[in-house]
Amino acid sequence: MEDENFSADGMKVIFKGISAHPGSAKGKMVNAIKVANYFLELLPKDELTPESTDDRYGFVHPVHMEGGVEQATVQFIIRDFYTHKLAAYESFLKDRVEESLQQFPGATAEIFINEQYRNMKEVLDQHPHVVAYASQAIERAGCVTRTAGIRGGTDGARLSYMGLPCPNIFTGEMALHGKHEYVSVQDMQKSVETLVHLTMICEEQAS
Repeated sequence: MEDENFSADGMKVIFKGISAHPGSAKGKMVNAIKVANYFLELLPKDELTPESTDDRYGFVHPVHMEGGVEQATVQFIIRDFYTHKLAAYESFLKDRVEESLQQFPGATAEIFINEQYRNMKEVLDQHPHVVAYASQAIERAGCVTRTAGIRGGTDGARLSYMGLPCPNIFTGEMALHGKHEYVSVQDMQKSVETLVHLTMICEEQAS
């Protein structure tokens, strides 16, 4: 059962350069692609990345880049179990943007940040009976409950913040988001059993 997930923001950095004909660009052109590249090279390679973190450590992750001489855009996803840390990661990125602009006089940048989702534990902690019922249902289905956090997002988080506190139970999925992703029929059957028991527990508690 999963009762916790990453809190998540998205960040878009738009670097703006100065376009000029390359045949007469000396002292005029500022290449936005090069500014964006310089910025990305400032990011740590052995920390704060998905490739170098696990467990409860968050990260900043560039997921898309596009552009030309006059404008280049870099998009990030920013993740951590502790929501307050997102602001620190964003401040870190903003500082790297400013450092990059100092190296390319005439270049400018715009930064846009949007909230994506939040850790469902912040809601579930206010409704502990929901997690308790789910745990009982799993055990009635003949399984042992193991509680874990998700290094990603989940429908459970969306539902929790829409007013329906909702931890995740297992479904049998394996090797998520990879070429070898599959689902176990036996685990799916246990998931269905768990849902039946969960319905029964809710009825028992309501009576």
